[in-house]
Amino acid sequence: MGQRRGRADRGRQRARNCTGAAPVSTDLLNEIREDFLALEQKDRLLLLLEFANELPELPQKFQDHPDLLERVIECQSPVFIFVEVDADGAFHLHATAPRESPTTRGFASILAQGLDGLSAEEVLAVPDDYSQSIGLSEAVSPLRLRGMSAMLGRAKRQLRDRLAA
Repeated sequence: MGQRRGRADRGRQRARNCTGAAPVSTDLLNEIREDFLALEQKDRLLLLLEFANELPELPQKFQDHPDLLERVIECQSPVFIFVEVDADGAFHLHATAPRESPTTRGFASILAQGLDGLSAEEVLAVPDDYSQSIGLSEAVSPLRLRGMSAMLGRAKRQLRDRLAA
């Protein structure tokens, strides 16, 4: 399981070396899905826990102003998100979830890492049922899977709002 990050990091580094910028594609989301589907059901939960431990820390501006984050009320655990589009048009999802909620935290981490650096069009093109496609329906409750779908839906709504402004 530890090779997942290594493959993703090497792929991003190769793309940066060739273009000078981070790649813009949904390749990482597809790789994440493939990694989950390649595992037995019990190991998928371990991978989800690995993602939970990899949720990026909030940037200081959000730590100082948590009021900027939006609560994803569909999640059983208190999850808060904020999306940004930088000057280069790259999407960034910032999320926070409690450490004692590893499933929810893992889902937030998958989205934060998998969507990071994508263009607005690529983010909006991610299937709304992505959470259903990673093979956790037997290991995680439908309510938790809907929470991940809600996180993605909120991120897309925030993105549309930013683009309209």
